[in-house]
Amino acid sequence: MPTAYYQSPVGVTRIIAEDGFITSISIRDEEIVVEPTDDPVLLMAIKQLDEYFAGERKEFELPIKQAGSDFQQSVWQQLSTIPYGKTISYGQQSKLMNNPLGIRAIAAANGKNNLWVVVPCHRVIGSDGSLTGYAGGLWRKKWLLAHEAKVLGVGQTTLGL
Repeated sequence: MPTAYYQSPVGVTRIIAEDGFITSISIRDEEIVVEPTDDPVLLMAIKQLDEYFAGERKEFELPIKQAGSDFQQSVWQQLSTIPYGKTISYGQQSKLMNNPLGIRAIAAANGKNNLWVVVPCHRVIGSDGSLTGYAGGLWRKKWLLAHEAKVLGVGQTTLGL
C-alpha cells in the first residue's frame, strides 16, 4: 500500500492509500523521516493538508474509504457534516443521528475514525464543553479547534441544537 508521511504543525502524519482511495490518515508521536512520494492520491492528500494547516481549506475533497461497520460509516458520515470551526457534543451527535441512547456507541465509533482531520472527530466535545477523548491527544484536539477558530476569526463556537 502506498504510504506517505507529512510534517504537520502538530506532528508527523502517516497517509495510506489503497486502490486510489485514502484509507488512513493518522498522527504519529514518533519521529519519522518524511520522504517525497509520487503517488497522485497521496500527493492530493498532502496538498489539501497543507492548505488546511495554512488556513486556506475548510473542507477536504479526497477519495476516502475506511473499513467499518454500517453503523461506524453512518457515524463518520455524520462527523463530516460538522462545519469547520464548529463543535457539537456527543449527546448532540447522538440526537442528530436519531439515536439518543447511543452516545457511548457513537463515541466509540468516533474513536475508530482512521481519517484524522479529514473526518473531523476533533469537533466533538463533552456536553459540558470540555475536550474529551481524542486518539491524537487532547493537546492536538485543542490545537485543531483553536486553529479553525483563528482562521474564522472567532472563538470556538458550538452548533445551536
